[in-house]
Amino acid sequence: MTSPVDICSNALLMLGAKPIASFDESAAPANLDRARLCANLYPMVKADVLRSHPWHCAIKRVQLSPDTTPPAFGYTYRFLQPADWLRTLGVGDRCQQNYATEGKYYLADEAAFPLVYLADVPETQFDSMLVAVMTLSMAVRLAYPITASNTTEDARFRELQLLLKQARAVQGQEDPAQQLTGSPLLSSRFGSTWIGKR
Repeated sequence: MTSPVDICSNALLMLGAKPIASFDESAAPANLDRARLCANLYPMVKADVLRSHPWHCAIKRVQLSPDTTPPAFGYTYRFLQPADWLRTLGVGDRCQQNYATEGKYYLADEAAFPLVYLADVPETQFDSMLVAVMTLSMAVRLAYPITASNTTEDARFRELQLLLKQARAVQGQEDPAQQLTGSPLLSSRFGSTWIGKR
């Protein structure tokens, strides 16, 4: 099982530094600066990495219920975003629903709000490629503070770009190709029996 401390410790090891045992290293003053640095950077790096791509292990589906206070005008209902929300991937069941986003709320005219989103999931739910991306992302962010070397930071950043391409390609191959059906435009051009893939 992976934890934030494991990810940070492995990132430090990649940079030739000693690992940490926790984010609160008051018992080991020699590790205190590294522990504080990791504790400060990790939440922001995690949110950035999870928001950057629709990682399968971080996707959630929920059916939101309307808030007790409706919008003043323009829409009939408003819905509070989930507490673990990071990025909206889709709204509606199979077809996009008309909505607007204001602050932490969605506004819509439908009483049901089916939401697909990226969530701030715990590290125990990360797949192995996301763990690797998180570790290398932390190594990039820690590189200059730990090594004072731009060269090391640049090298880790290039490594991260290659790993991200690989991770996205692997994940993209896990889902079947989507079928495009029922489009009036496609039916008028190719006939009502046309089925295509994208």
